[in-house]
Amino acid sequence: MILEGDNICFAHDTRPALEDVSARLHPGQFSVILGPNGAGKSTLLNCLAGLLRPHSGSVQLDGDAILELSDAARARLLGLLPQGAQTHWAITAHALVALGRYPHRKGFGLSVEDDSAIDAALTATGTTSFSDRLVTELSGGERARVLMARVLAGQPQWILADEPLANLDPGYQIDMLHLLRDQARSGKGVVAVLHDLHHAVRFADHVILLHRGKIFAQGSVADVLTSSNLAAVYGIDAKLFSDEEGAIQLLIKGKTAP
Repeated sequence: MILEGDNICFAHDTRPALEDVSARLHPGQFSVILGPNGAGKSTLLNCLAGLLRPHSGSVQLDGDAILELSDAARARLLGLLPQGAQTHWAITAHALVALGRYPHRKGFGLSVEDDSAIDAALTATGTTSFSDRLVTELSGGERARVLMARVLAGQPQWILADEPLANLDPGYQIDMLHLLRDQARSGKGVVAVLHDLHHAVRFADHVILLHRGKIFAQGSVADVLTSSNLAAVYGIDAKLFSDEEGAIQLLIKGKTAP
């Protein structure tokens, strides 16, 4: 089930945010959207999720226009973790995660399948131990993990996450990245907006590098995060290298000369 954007253009009021952006995303891959602040990363993710309607161009999922799918069908296929997601209701973490099953439910109660999906999502995100606590009493990092569990409980074919590492301590950031990569390894499509280049180098299968609303480069980590590309987009002196174990690492020496 391929997720594809074709010549997407979008503007916030009169300010262009995306210009002729095309990307073909495959299940089984962890795709990362990178770029400086204001490059259009979140706008692209929200267009791919069907939350924003491109002013021109289109988004298709398995050949079907994403905006022509019903809300319920789209919710079953795409799970979105928005940037800065908030929880305003004094409900338990378990009840919040259970909301992820809403697109699948046929009655008022939870089925055995629903319970199984919820338990699996809580386990995967390490949130089982506080599933009975009110989400309004959780820390920002705990809430972020519960919100990811809600996405997983819906068992979508695609997971789209906008800055999923926000509010997470370094250890939980690594756990979240492993979780997203494992979801991709299981056959799902995963797309995430990240800021940390080192995380992208370590975990991404596919990179989309945005600059000023356009795709500057896309492809593998080695093909996209070249020294020349990083200098042009971020203004940094950096290079990829292989460590003693053969893993690709990123060395950032500093800013390039003005």
